[in-house]
Amino acid sequence: MSDSDALLRPLEQFLATVTPALTGLGDDRDADALARDVLTEAAELLGAFIDADGVHTHGEVRAYVHAIGSHDRSVAATDPEDLRRSGLFAGRRSWLERPSPLFQLLVDADRADQKGTRAWSYFRVAMDLAHAVASLDVHTSQAELDAISRFRRCLLGALEAAGIERPGPGFFGLDPAALAEAQRRVHGSGRAPTGLAPAEPAPAAPDVGDSAKADATTADAATAEPAELPAARPVEELLAELDELVGMEPVKAEVRLLTNLLVIQRLREERGLPVMTGSRHLVFTGNPGTGKTTVARLLADIYRSLGVVSRGHLVETDRSAMVAGYVGQTATRTREVIESALDGVLLIDEAYALARGNENDFGREAIDTLVKMMEDHRKRLIVIAAGYPDEMAMLIAANPGLESRFPKTLHFPDYAADELVAIFEIIAGKHHYEVAEDTRVVLHDRFAVEPRGRGFGNGRLARNLFEAAVAHQASRLVEVDDPSDHDLVVLLPDDIPRREDAA
Repeated sequence: MSDSDALLRPLEQFLATVTPALTGLGDDRDADALARDVLTEAAELLGAFIDADGVHTHGEVRAYVHAIGSHDRSVAATDPEDLRRSGLFAGRRSWLERPSPLFQLLVDADRADQKGTRAWSYFRVAMDLAHAVASLDVHTSQAELDAISRFRRCLLGALEAAGIERPGPGFFGLDPAALAEAQRRVHGSGRAPTGLAPAEPAPAAPDVGDSAKADATTADAATAEPAELPAARPVEELLAELDELVGMEPVKAEVRLLTNLLVIQRLREERGLPVMTGSRHLVFTGNPGTGKTTVARLLADIYRSLGVVSRGHLVETDRSAMVAGYVGQTATRTREVIESALDGVLLIDEAYALARGNENDFGREAIDTLVKMMEDHRKRLIVIAAGYPDEMAMLIAANPGLESRFPKTLHFPDYAADELVAIFEIIAGKHHYEVAEDTRVVLHDRFAVEPRGRGFGNGRLARNLFEAAVAHQASRLVEVDDPSDHDLVVLLPDDIPRREDAA
């Protein structure tokens, strides 16, 4: 497929999806008039994304003319270069700043009947148009990625404000054949990835930072048979889980940008066009309990859904699983751990510990082995190195090969007091407890005075405090004759331990 054809398929999908959605909404216009309105909407969308970075290339305008011209003879007769020079697209990006009247019409209709998916259907095909425009350039600019993210938030904001629930699983779809083809192009193999057969739905990612290991990796477990994974899920479902996580807004923004870039790169690969791919390894920095493992797991699922890795499992490890105490053993153990993560994601917790010690420390051998295997298996492995910010900078400086392989760092900030209250309530809800209104005030004050040092537990602190509160409640209710169901599930202010008691 040539660049000039790149917008044809997403445009046809947009027209075929949105035009029927408008039918029967009480509009007295005939079918031709509705079709023209939807084509105008698509033209506005395409023009806005062409203008996203303020640069209107000849290739972008040619693709626009070819696509819109397939339905509008006046556009088809236009010379792309004349259209580009006319300044028609200048300032069109402002169209993305608010929901269009047509989209709002679909939102209002769905809100009225409380069961429609018209607006969600628009969302799905509009995002496809956005990615298709961005895929026209060999290098996708930051401005284009930002525009896609802002547009997505704009539409989702309108849907949320209207109280329209997200469609159920399967609405956004995932074509196993398309995924297998993406795998073949990236990895040079025609085999479909493990786990594409029908399976139980994947468990939802935790709402807060989860310290549990996704695949506990040791030298003994490294050679075990890999567990069968649930079926891959659509990217939009995974991004929805990301959106629901408490706090960490800068991290979520970076993951959305990275995901958009991967979608665009896959579109170019499907058309046989050159793709500028850099290193996909990442550094995560931040205190414990800030959601690093949860985000790593979501990223592994996103990579799998887009064909970047074929299996998409997450293996979590640390220095103790990679470094041995005798000469020659460390390289073997490190290789075993890395091999267990091939076709997936390796998360190295407290990775800076590998660089500790003197020149005779075996951690340096683990680093050297890691660098070599990252190069040898660059199409089959993504590594995320996690730890405290200063120490991670020292790790990257410990080996000349690490800096170029870890070009991006995502910092996970500590949770604010109100975010920790939200996390506490999520944990309580999962265990069928309720938090009284005045208890929220006590919780906020309790979290606000907690020192934000290296030992600050973040989500783990919230979980520990919840468990302590349940124990306090139990002690209180022992003295109550015949407690009601309400008494058994509500946590009161006196159930929250004071900081001096916790200490």
